[in-house]
Amino acid sequence: MTAYQGEPGAYSEIAALRIGEPKPFESFEEAFAAVENHKVNYAVIPIENSLGGSIHQNYDLLLQHPVIIVAETFVKVKHCLLGIPGSSIQDARKVLSHPQALAQCRNFFATHQHLKAEVAYDTAGSAKMIAADKDATKLAIASKRAAELYGLEILQENLADEEWNITRFFCIAHAKNPAPLHPEPAPESAERKTSIAFTLPNEQGSLFKALATFAMRNIDLTKIESRPFRKKAFEYLFYVDFIGDQNDQNIHNAISHLREFATMVKVLGSYGVVAE
Repeated sequence: MTAYQGEPGAYSEIAALRIGEPKPFESFEEAFAAVENHKVNYAVIPIENSLGGSIHQNYDLLLQHPVIIVAETFVKVKHCLLGIPGSSIQDARKVLSHPQALAQCRNFFATHQHLKAEVAYDTAGSAKMIAADKDATKLAIASKRAAELYGLEILQENLADEEWNITRFFCIAHAKNPAPLHPEPAPESAERKTSIAFTLPNEQGSLFKALATFAMRNIDLTKIESRPFRKKAFEYLFYVDFIGDQNDQNIHNAISHLREFATMVKVLGSYGVVAE
């Protein structure tokens, strides 16, 4: 089974369906705990959105739980405006959805100023709520799958301000004896990524030295991000993604070199892509 945060019909469920049988949880913490306690084999967690940026809470949870990344997958976010049968945009007064979804549809609200955006805990959860309320004055922004699951009408599609609205998900498993994915996300010859987190001493040039361990070996970095380090004020964690597998000799040498002067290095996983 594959844990995800949200209600059936959420974009996270779409990602979970690619891995195995989806199992919903109310929070990201519960999804991580389900993997840690062997209640599920996997969890899918959103890690960044092409419009909204990184989901920092989940980066923190990756360090707090004994999990590893075993795959990544990308879900195109296609926001739809949903209502109960017989409802209309003209007669509606409120639109419910997750705050990020509402923020991604600013142009729609600018041209429909009689509609008030109202925050809900989840996109699919907002669809579930209006289906239960049977109130034609309330609409929801959610996926087409949510409309199908909760018997709602799609009043408008492609609601987001930008077409390139894509969420990247990590599939995580328990760090000890992780269950192998079937099928594997990519053959060994395909391009793989590795994600790591590290902290550095607060010394002049330490970040330059860290990045040099990859640059001198021609390792392609695909992402670097810093986050405040919760254990010490005004010090930072660095998250880095790069092309290659941790078992490749070149990658292994770079990580070993980094460990010589970094105060902490954690390999979060090496993985391929699970396609639609």
